[in-house]
Amino acid sequence: MDKLTSMNVFVRVAKAGSFAGGARDLDISRAMATKHIMHLEGLLGTRLFNRTTRSLSLTDVGASYLERCQQVLLEVEEMEAAVTHLQTEPRGLLRISAPPVIGSTHISHAVSEFLKIHSDLTIEMIIQSSPGDLVDEGIDVAILLGALDDTSMFARKLASSSLVVCGSPDYFERHGVPQTPEDLENHSCLVNWAIAPRNKWLFKGEAGYTGINVSGRMQANVADPIRIAAVNGLGLVMLPTYIVGRDIEKGRLKVVLEDYTSPPLDVHAVYPHRKYLSAKVRSFMDFLQEWLEHRVSLPVATE
Repeated sequence: MDKLTSMNVFVRVAKAGSFAGGARDLDISRAMATKHIMHLEGLLGTRLFNRTTRSLSLTDVGASYLERCQQVLLEVEEMEAAVTHLQTEPRGLLRISAPPVIGSTHISHAVSEFLKIHSDLTIEMIIQSSPGDLVDEGIDVAILLGALDDTSMFARKLASSSLVVCGSPDYFERHGVPQTPEDLENHSCLVNWAIAPRNKWLFKGEAGYTGINVSGRMQANVADPIRIAAVNGLGLVMLPTYIVGRDIEKGRLKVVLEDYTSPPLDVHAVYPHRKYLSAKVRSFMDFLQEWLEHRVSLPVATE
C-alpha cells in the first residue's frame, strides 16, 4: 500500500472520529480504510487508535502522528505546487470559511459567479463566526473581518467598509440625537461583539482614535440581531455600511455623528502559511477582491 495514501486515510479517519466517516469522506469502503490504518500501525509497530465497539479515539502516539502527518501531507502538496505551479486553471475542491452576514450575502454571490466561470471547481462554504484552525479543518481560505490576531497565517486585505453610527427615527424622537461621541454614554448602544474592542466605539480625534465606552439593552456576537433591534427603536448601532446601507436607504435607520470618523472595518482573506498558493485559492482571492471593492461600501446585495 502507498504510505502517503495511508497517511491521508489516517488523517481523515481521525478527523471524522470513525472509520466509516473517514471512508465516506474519501469515497472508499470502510474495509479499505481499516486496511490502510492497519498498514500504518504495522509499519510503526504501535496502535494509532483505541478501538471499542462504540468509540474510536487516538492513542498518545496517534495524536502526535496525526500532527506530523498533516504537516507532511501539506509539504507534499506544496512540493507538487512548486513543480507543477498547481496548474493555471482552478480545479478540485475549494473550502471557504466566512462570517455569517457578509458570508450569506456578498461572499455567497461572489462564489456563485466564480463557479460559473470555473466549471472544474467545487466549493464547500462554511458559515461561522470564527474559522478555527484552518489546517485542522481543511480550510483553504477564510474571510475575516477587523483586526488580525493570528500571525501564523498569511493574510491579504480585500476591502474596507466604513463604520457608521445609526438609529431609528423613532428612537431619536424619544431620546434625542447625540451631537458628540461623548453623548453616546447617555444612550442605549447595541453592541456587536465581533467588532473589537468590545463595548468601546472608536472615533478619530486630534491625538488619534479615542474609545467611548458604550452599553445598552442588547449585545450579540453577530450583526443582524442588533441591526434588527436598532430598526425597532431599541438603541444605536455602529455597523459597516454593507450591513445597514439598505436600512439607511429605506429610512429605517438614520446616520448620526457624521462629522466624526471611525476606523474602517477591513475584510481579509487568510490562508495557511504556504509558500505556494494553488490556482484555485489565488484565483478566488483575486476575484473576491475585485468583487468586494465595488460592493462592501454599498447596501447588502439582494440580487
